[in-house]
Amino acid sequence: MRRLFWLGIGLAVGVLVVRKATKTAQAYTPAGIASGLSESAGGLVESVRSFMDDVRAGMAEREQEIHEAFARGEAYDDQFAELREDPRIGDREIFPEEHQR
Repeated sequence: MRRLFWLGIGLAVGVLVVRKATKTAQAYTPAGIASGLSESAGGLVESVRSFMDDVRAGMAEREQEIHEAFARGEAYDDQFAELREDPRIGDREIFPEEHQR
């Protein structure tokens, strides 16, 4: 009975090792590498889509704030208006000479 028990344990461990080795070997075949790359590319594309959705949501929110301020007849608080109106401010003052091309 004891021998039968250990034989069963050995068979189970052997099956697990063979399955793991087969999965690992398949991952290094051309088809396995292509599959891994497509999954990585899919994840990258999904990340970019998520980022773009966040940007669009932020733009829509900001646009709504501008429309609401306009509807109330208020001047919209543009924090960069002073910078755009000042002719002295340009790329040369923002970026030192050594960093310009």
